[in-house]
Amino acid sequence: MPAVSDIIDVVEKATSSEEGGSKTEWATPVKLVVIFTLLAVLPSLMAMTTSFTRIVIVLSFVRRALSTQSIPPNTAIMGLAIFLTLYTMAPTFAKINIEAIQPYLAEEVDFETATENAAELIKEFMVRQTRKSDLALFVNMAKMQPPKSPLELPLHVVIPSFIISEFRTAFEIGCLMFIPFLLLDLVIASILLSAGMMMLPPVMISLPFKLILFILIDGWGILAHSLSLSFK
Repeated sequence: MPAVSDIIDVVEKATSSEEGGSKTEWATPVKLVVIFTLLAVLPSLMAMTTSFTRIVIVLSFVRRALSTQSIPPNTAIMGLAIFLTLYTMAPTFAKINIEAIQPYLAEEVDFETATENAAELIKEFMVRQTRKSDLALFVNMAKMQPPKSPLELPLHVVIPSFIISEFRTAFEIGCLMFIPFLLLDLVIASILLSAGMMMLPPVMISLPFKLILFILIDGWGILAHSLSLSFK
């Protein structure tokens, strides 16, 4: 994976130019503007073009299924989602580092070529995860001729296709996670109803049983393992 120092070096090289045979660099304030702009844009871009979307939605579904309200807190959910994203995206990031960042830092390719190489690798990952039906939907809406290979599609078609495909996959996984906990809620509700305790909220009684069940089956381990294997 690319190191922080490599990213800083990329910014340094991108904000310098050759004029009259001598190398000139942009002023420090301009570099700061470039860096802060990247910091503002990159999180949203990375969230929408990586495995983060699927992971964070599934984790949110699990929290709702457990009926724990705000436990784990949003900070913990986001933290786990970020590190699972880094884990699942590590092979792709390693390729980007080898085929785009390092050649650019070694001055073997220019900035535009390095950017195109990185974009192609990200697109390759997104296409692998995206359903053909979702790609076909946006190809038809764009009134484009279907290419021979999905990798030939432009990013403005691949990215929205990838996002809605990730939404669908995440909702499918979330619904499957919901079923056993929903059945437990129904059993508890039936027992309370038969006992005449209709005023007692079933969710409050079923919560300890849900937590015990989730702990006994090593829910977090199974969830992390399943999410990691769900990416191609």
